Amino acid sequence: MSNILQTPIEFLKGVGPARSLLLQKELGIFKYEDLLNFYPNRYIDRTKYYKINEIQNNIAEIQIIGKILTIRTIEAAKGSKRLVATFADSTGQIDLVWFQGLKWIKESLQLNVPIVVFGKCSSFSGIYNMAHPEIELLKDHEQSLRTALQPVYPSTELLVNRGVTNRVVTKMMQQLFLETGLLFTETLPEYLITELKLLSKSHALFNIHFPQSQETLIKATFRLKFEELFYIQIQLVLKNLIRKHKIKGHPFTTVGSYFNQFYSQCLPFELTNAQKKVIKEIRNDMGSNAQMNRLLQGDVGSGKTIVALMSMLIALDNNFQACLMAPTEILANQHFTGLTELAQQLPITIKLLTGSTKIAQRRIIHEELEQGKLHILIGTHALLEDKVKFKNLGLAVIDEQHRFGVEQRSKLWRKNEVPPHILVMTATPIPRTLAMSLYGDLDISVIDELPPGRKPIQTVHRFDSNRLKVWRFIKDEIAKGRQVYIVYPLIQESEKMDFKDLMDGYESISRDFPLPEYSISMVHGKMKPADKDSEMQRFSQGKTNILVATTVIEVGVNIPNASVMIIESAERFGLSQLHQLRGRVGRGAEQSYCILMTSFKLSNDSKTRMETMVRTNDGFEIAEVDLKLRGPGDLMGTQQSGVLNLQIADIVRDKDILILARNYAFKIIKEDSNLIKKENQIVRKIYIELSKKKNIWNYIS
Repeated sequence: MSNILQTPIEFLKGVGPARSLLLQKELGIFKYEDLLNFYPNRYIDRTKYYKINEIQNNIAEIQIIGKILTIRTIEAAKGSKRLVATFADSTGQIDLVWFQGLKWIKESLQLNVPIVVFGKCSSFSGIYNMAHPEIELLKDHEQSLRTALQPVYPSTELLVNRGVTNRVVTKMMQQLFLETGLLFTETLPEYLITELKLLSKSHALFNIHFPQSQETLIKATFRLKFEELFYIQIQLVLKNLIRKHKIKGHPFTTVGSYFNQFYSQCLPFELTNAQKKVIKEIRNDMGSNAQMNRLLQGDVGSGKTIVALMSMLIALDNNFQACLMAPTEILANQHFTGLTELAQQLPITIKLLTGSTKIAQRRIIHEELEQGKLHILIGTHALLEDKVKFKNLGLAVIDEQHRFGVEQRSKLWRKNEVPPHILVMTATPIPRTLAMSLYGDLDISVIDELPPGRKPIQTVHRFDSNRLKVWRFIKDEIAKGRQVYIVYPLIQESEKMDFKDLMDGYESISRDFPLPEYSISMVHGKMKPADKDSEMQRFSQGKTNILVATTVIEVGVNIPNASVMIIESAERFGLSQLHQLRGRVGRGAEQSYCILMTSFKLSNDSKTRMETMVRTNDGFEIAEVDLKLRGPGDLMGTQQSGVLNLQIADIVRDKDILILARNYAFKIIKEDSNLIKKENQIVRKIYIELSKKKNIWNYIS
């Protein structure tokens, strides 16, 4: 059966070369198989027929049986035309209207022949009309493969304009089922189908396109979603297993003087239970013969840096070097300052390598690295340069890894004959479902509690009309010796507008907080890096009370004395961005505040974002809400939006199916890791087919 599914789509009756090019370009449908897997995005109940006198405004799509009485072309202003047909049944008349494809439509319409029209009605000057309706001859309508629930397929404007309507796609689908005769190869093992009471593959595919009832549609959808998620998880679980067996790592069996001295003498505070648990997981990983590949998730301020340092000290105790790679110079500098401070009592050398490092300094770093005199190197992409050679790199820590491409990360691997252990850190909490799909082949550790002494940040939402009260509050905080961030949104498409917002804001703040009583720093993307750094320095040294900035400060500024974060036009930010910005305060022992300023006009999504921020400080809860609002593609940024290009499943709505699929994938691989048992042959076959495809899953991490 799989052979016929590889047939180019142009050979399907009713498609042809011109239409096949449209389908390829607009919907990515090249073969029969692609059309079969092109699922409807909703269904309409086509059992009811309306009379014209029953139409009400804004009713959903309806169908009516009647005849076309007249057809006329009307010329409007500026040369635009529309085609209008008077359509009637025994109870009245409505207008059918077309704005595009007029010539083709006019030729296809017949007068005084019984037809079924289907579409959405609206009224204009007291007359009902239906724009771009679907039209079918009544005799064809009665003979076609009909079900109570009619599929509605995703479409594009170009397809509709070229006459490839939903009805045309439905006809193609009917033709496909006629030609293939519903003999689709089963893709799941028999025992799984029995155990989970799943529909067969053929049954599921037919009922997803032409559901016989609501109940069968639910079963068909479940079957296809489970299968899609199951094979993704099989790939990820096997990848993790293969890596653990094939990719040998350095076994770090010693926990020696560096680690122990730091733990007993240098810890600035007692480790939280979450930190202890994560360090234990990392020690176990690095102590085995396999290469560690672990994702460390922890909210802003949860103490990931100490965990990273202690992991590095284990590498040093085993006579290896370590490195930490960060996406920006600001972040690399902050890590360097933080780690140097933490490890100042230890006899180790830590250096920083970024694009700004002077040539003479670089040479020294290169030499010391190769000789093994340099223990820990912190830096940006500069670490990936060919000149940077380690004597023996044992652990690579990558911060905010979604900002690095796969090729960049693999360059780190190649710095050694035996790849180093990899610890990936992120302060962007990733919902569990997304982590299971995106990082399912990484082992995941989570630091889910804040260090002692940290007070939760108080978050409030204020409208612009409350600004005077907010300014009074800021003045009180500055009087106590605290500092304040005021952040303006940055939306790339309209830099001029953003710059104007920032400059207008800066000017009004300067008037309300005049010198010499107050002093203000400003940071934005158009400034030279040196100027940006010097303004940041002034703020971090306490020389200025207020920092007015765009989101360039989102990552990597640690100023314990800053206790207030004001976010202007907060409705223009995504939830995770708001949460990251809020994390810039609350780093000292004092009570900190985050004030979300918005206009009165808020969309429902914006209201949800503001309510969520005020209600909780939990990054994981915020990430779950964000995932529901924005979908997985947006959450991971453009370079990973293709990651979850799923055909039918949705990892937000289908969380339970995902967990079920992952559990079964684990169970099967645990009992039959090479998939050689007779009952798993089908899983093996499909796994091999999927592995051949240049599928995004093969590149993750």
